[in-house]
Amino acid sequence: MTAVTDQDPTEHTDHTEHTENTVDRTGHGAEEAERAGLDPEPSAGKGAAGAAREDEPHARVKDVRVKDAEASSRRGGDTGRGNAAGGRGDRDGGRGDRDEGSSGGASAGAADSGDGEGAWGDGLIARRVDENGGAEPYAVLPSRPPASSAALMPLAYDGNLRSRLDALRELVGLSRTRLDSGTLAEAGRVLDEASARRRLSGQHTVVAIAGATGSGKSQLFNTLAGVTISETGVRRPTTAAPIACSWSDGAASLLDRLGIPGRLRRRPLQHPDSESPLRGLVLIDLPDHDSAAVQHREQVDRILALVDAVVWVVDPEKYADALIHERYLRPMAGHAEVTFVVLNQVDRLPGEAAEQVLDDLRRLLDEDGIALGEYGEPGATVLALSALTGEGIGELRETLGQFVAERQAPARRIAADVDAAARHLRPVYVTGQRTGLSEEARDEFADRLADAVGATAAGEAAERAWLRHANRACGTPWLRLWRWYHDRRDPVTGRLPSRAQADEEATARQRVEHAVRTVSDRASAGLPAPWAQAMREAAVRGAQGLPEALDELAVRTGLPPGRPPRPGWWPVAVLAQAAMTLLQVVGGLWLLGQIIGFVPPNLGVPVLLMLAGIVGGPLIEWSCRLAARGPARRYGHEAERLLREAAAGCGRARVLDPLAAELLRYREVREQYARVTGAGAATR
Repeated sequence: MTAVTDQDPTEHTDHTEHTENTVDRTGHGAEEAERAGLDPEPSAGKGAAGAAREDEPHARVKDVRVKDAEASSRRGGDTGRGNAAGGRGDRDGGRGDRDEGSSGGASAGAADSGDGEGAWGDGLIARRVDENGGAEPYAVLPSRPPASSAALMPLAYDGNLRSRLDALRELVGLSRTRLDSGTLAEAGRVLDEASARRRLSGQHTVVAIAGATGSGKSQLFNTLAGVTISETGVRRPTTAAPIACSWSDGAASLLDRLGIPGRLRRRPLQHPDSESPLRGLVLIDLPDHDSAAVQHREQVDRILALVDAVVWVVDPEKYADALIHERYLRPMAGHAEVTFVVLNQVDRLPGEAAEQVLDDLRRLLDEDGIALGEYGEPGATVLALSALTGEGIGELRETLGQFVAERQAPARRIAADVDAAARHLRPVYVTGQRTGLSEEARDEFADRLADAVGATAAGEAAERAWLRHANRACGTPWLRLWRWYHDRRDPVTGRLPSRAQADEEATARQRVEHAVRTVSDRASAGLPAPWAQAMREAAVRGAQGLPEALDELAVRTGLPPGRPPRPGWWPVAVLAQAAMTLLQVVGGLWLLGQIIGFVPPNLGVPVLLMLAGIVGGPLIEWSCRLAARGPARRYGHEAERLLREAAAGCGRARVLDPLAAELLRYREVREQYARVTGAGAATR
């Protein structure tokens, strides 16, 4: 005997207390409490039996059915009166039958009149079952989940899936400041749903039956349940709200997550002598996905995102409908392992037409990218059946039973959701190009900054200054005297006109900006658009104040005040020049003494002395100039090197280091993305 019961854990606690009071007022308190799924009042005689009943929900169900039969036999004389009372309760408030037409059921129906809804909450379904002769009894389940449901084990993910979820959570955290919330919305939803599903029962599998108008999904739902639960008929749409049917206890929290109210929750109780092959299954009959009512389609989309698996019901007329393929099957191709595709109404196809339609359906699914679970490979299950005649129902029931018994559907669904989120995020993490900032790009940036700060010109100026100092130190006194006079007469300030200085500063600023723009483009090459934009923004932030910093650096790192350092051979050159000058002076005085008669005439010696001084001085100066070129060049190169290093250090601290930090952050998210996809390393 099959019975369908209501399951309403969403009602208030006072409803449970009201039910318990109603049970106490009847003459069958203990039996009615157990039939309602409630524990009787605690007593000293409960002992181990009561504890066993709390720990064994399925054993309790069998006890309920046995006591149900005994109670029904004892209440035989009250059945008619109970049916009449139940009928009045249905006509007055749409509350339906409460308890097999018994006086206790009538009392429960009266008790429910206070909260405005009965066990069914759907007068049409209740009347249809009642019109069939009242063969299917209905009992009120507790308003709260049974105590035994607390003992249900929560869902456990394996190590690989946990690692992928942790990586996805880390990936979202690292990307929040780089990607907009819309891009990360799907990944966030997957994390939330995975966390919510993990806290719920791992012993149940929630399977939704979805399909188009007239595909027969409600009829298939009723056939699997073994009793008419969901309304069927020619009126469209027939199913206005999702209806749930659970084959075991403890599914209340799962149905709460789906937002299915208690009045739309059913429970088929199988014969106590046989174990249900669908134990642990929670079946959901959805509204039509192509319904004209917008709220129906919204409910379908919402629940499809939460269930563990989906049974898509198609018929020979609409199995190739573009709506179901483009809107649902193709986007959900990665969920093939938790997808069933059922070709219903094959009894309408003559001869081999059913096989032909089934083959064409498989072809369409293959074009959608859905892997088919054939030859033992993981993928979608495709079946042909007739919910009207029962053809193929046994195969579907057996397949669902094996599917539920594995208890892998929730984890497979979450893994498929993670795969879908990874595919959605791939364009913002992977481009297939090599990324990074090469040493060549770094050196080029340093050279551009050195040019902007005038490192080459500074080195050349330092070289000229050293040469000039060497010439002055090693030159002839007469030349040095003339240069001193020239400098006094026309002093060189070393300052450029204000106009030229302003133009030079503007040119230097443009060079700095061009250098920053070039290096940011090099660094962002090959990166996805959001990360390339982040690189450019980091470069722009670093470039703010960079020209001014380089100017200060040039002043601080430029030529030191005073004279350049003197080499060791300069004093020797100075003494030699002094000796040549002394020879010229001695020779000149000697000739002068001979002219005035103060010294005896002898032109040879003084002339030779004067010629030696006159020729020796320039010769020594020329020799010193040749000797000074090497040290002057080294001095200029050293000044240029110091300025280049200083400019490169400033550019590295302000621009290159932020760019490197952004690249490092991108590599971190790439590594996390590789973990999300299950790869060992990020693919380029």
